[in-house]
Amino acid sequence: MKRKDNIFDISINIICLIQLVGIVLYLIVIWNSLPDQIPGHYGLDGSVTRYDGKGIILIEPVFAGIMYVVMLLAERSPLSWWNTGVTVMEENKFRVYRILKDLMAVTKLLIVAGFICITIMQSLSQIRLGLFLFVWFFLLFGSIIYYIIRLIKAK
Repeated sequence: MKRKDNIFDISINIICLIQLVGIVLYLIVIWNSLPDQIPGHYGLDGSVTRYDGKGIILIEPVFAGIMYVVMLLAERSPLSWWNTGVTVMEENKFRVYRILKDLMAVTKLLIVAGFICITIMQSLSQIRLGLFLFVWFFLLFGSIIYYIIRLIKAK
């Protein structure tokens, strides 16, 4: 079955790419103004537990880029490789695969956005880890639950 990208898929990919290019440009612009030592790890209460060289700030954007590429490749993999969780029949296959593709797109967007936000907060030494993680996980797991419910109903 041939899958075509719709406007939603294209928009998500454009937004992810804009975020990835944007964070690279942001880091290039602020690199010289970053202190040599920046907070490298925070406790849940927001206190700094370790300082690292400023190069540590590159980990999140690199990881976001890797996750983007991996998820993009997974979206483009043959549908027979996907574990749908429901029985795919001729009458529901388009609906099921559309829901799964939307789930992957939203997850990809949230993962990239999350790591970009962490990079920006780290560069500003303004990590609000508790609130950020709560919101990020709420959005991530909330969207996964939403799409699983839609998938079960599409069965």
